[in-house]
Amino acid sequence: MKVLVSACLMGRNCKYNGGNNYSDELQEFLKGKEVIEVCPEVAAGMPVPRPSVEIVEGVVTDIHGKNVDALYRQGVARVMEQIQNEDIEYAVLQSRSPTCGVKQIYDGTFSKKLIEGRGILAEALVQAGYRVIDVEDLKK
Repeated sequence: MKVLVSACLMGRNCKYNGGNNYSDELQEFLKGKEVIEVCPEVAAGMPVPRPSVEIVEGVVTDIHGKNVDALYRQGVARVMEQIQNEDIEYAVLQSRSPTCGVKQIYDGTFSKKLIEGRGILAEALVQAGYRVIDVEDLKK
């Protein structure tokens, strides 16, 4: 069984701030499964670290107000192309991320306020018919 996983959850230092979101619960969950690690930001050639971003009125925008939507969507397109011939049972993504958020994302004001919604990779995966799991659901 193949599982698509946000690379930061595997301990890769690819988050915007140079860190990761390693998850012990995820490691336990993944035992015996084949993992495909992805990071759309790295796939698009973005540096680590990089300015934080949120989705502002449907557009991925960095904390300085710069529209970086095309670059982020390019990374998502590259991930979707990478997995197009893979038999993936589900994807496990990082909560709140403007790319990987499954149930909630930040509201676009850079004030740490959460709203219901999906990040752009999570949305692309759902639209393509993949089952997407929020990593935080594994902690329950």
